[in-house]
Amino acid sequence: MATRHVSFYLDENLSPRILEQLTRQGIDAIRGPLGKDDPRHLQNAAAMGRVVCTEDRDFLKLASAGFEHAGIIRGRQRRHSIGDWVKYLRLVHAVYEADELRNMVLFMFHVD
Repeated sequence: MATRHVSFYLDENLSPRILEQLTRQGIDAIRGPLGKDDPRHLQNAAAMGRVVCTEDRDFLKLASAGFEHAGIIRGRQRRHSIGDWVKYLRLVHAVYEADELRNMVLFMFHVD
């Protein structure tokens, strides 16, 4: 069975600078379209096999309600800088394979 690297789907609330830095480092990441509701973002990301990166608590509610997803990473922009986000997502990308994150929720912490 082939392994597949984690790819990311940043919701519209996260800084586009996070996306720029990830893609510059060769990590597969996109930003979801503006104006979509959270269930639609989660469905789109799941269909693409991408882990949703967000600060929005509503994604946690959707996950606990049984919505299937490729993974959710939640952090806070007020608590986590752009650099924190990039470091954490690089760590997730290096440690996990995509299938390991299916229906899993991760909470950001500071990476030194």
